Amino acid sequence: MKRDMKTWLEELKAAPVKKAMPVLSFPAIQLMGVSVKELISDSDLQAKGMALVAQRVDSAASVSLMDLSVEAECFGAQIRVSDEEVPTVVGQVVSTEEEAEALAIPEVGACRTGLYIDAIKKAAGLITDRPVFAGVIGPFSLAARLLDVTEVMIDCYEEPDMVHIVLDKVTQFLCAYCQAYKEAGANGVVLAEPVAGLLSPALAEEFSGPYVKRIVDAVQDDSFLVIYHNCGGSTIQQIDSILATGSAAYHFGNAIDMAEMMTHIPAGTVAMGNVDPAGEFRNGTPESIRAATLAVMDACCKYPNFIISSGCDIPPLSRWENIDAFFAAVREYYSR
Repeated sequence: MKRDMKTWLEELKAAPVKKAMPVLSFPAIQLMGVSVKELISDSDLQAKGMALVAQRVDSAASVSLMDLSVEAECFGAQIRVSDEEVPTVVGQVVSTEEEAEALAIPEVGACRTGLYIDAIKKAAGLITDRPVFAGVIGPFSLAARLLDVTEVMIDCYEEPDMVHIVLDKVTQFLCAYCQAYKEAGANGVVLAEPVAGLLSPALAEEFSGPYVKRIVDAVQDDSFLVIYHNCGGSTIQQIDSILATGSAAYHFGNAIDMAEMMTHIPAGTVAMGNVDPAGEFRNGTPESIRAATLAVMDACCKYPNFIISSGCDIPPLSRWENIDAFFAAVREYYSR
């Protein structure tokens, strides 16, 4: 459903009682009795899972699978799939500048990208009471999966031209991929750039920010927003180049102090975070996640532009009693 998304964001910011917006999709496997492997292979299951989650929780928006293997697989990466965990990339696709030059930009729709776009089209038809966001990997994080996450840190110093060649190609693909989600009915994307959180501020400014901005400039408008996500520990130091991307909103992980981050966010800009997805949603208890959620809200809700969220994608086997406790804690905070 097409929406005025800038108005939606302004209303979210202005609301005295703000709905939470966790990155919540993979735990739908428990509601449907399917595996992660089945979920990532079936657009009907993905759309149904998103709809079931939306029926269960009163979130500000619905966010699709944060599966950061999809785009890398398109470029030829090998992935490891299991029944209980989010897929991961294994191996290396590009190791020389010659291989970078030869790297082909895939068509949108190749491998599982077509399936994921179809899932969003179906979900947008099922979920009409809130915006629907697609999950997309960020440019440096995709390039890192092709160059190898460890090697790319060295390559930024020793082979910067090779890194930029790969970044240019993946950014071209991601612009087209986000545009396809837009045409399928998504109201925006959550662009996940976690590997950039490992860079120094100077390297992030060179190898991540400008490429994210290219994507934002290509697809963001009144009806389609880019929410920038980075769960790295260096995001506070990188905040200038992150904000320079022009993204509509920003989402940060639990590796940082969210209250400190809020001091760096302009008053008119929405920022979200950052209850620990592994420590609390996956491995915590209803009591511990209540305490963690209230602690973040006590520290950050004095900022009108803050929205409570998970720090990253909530793991597939996170117990629903913990997820329900998170939303109960949000309601408790605002009922005070």
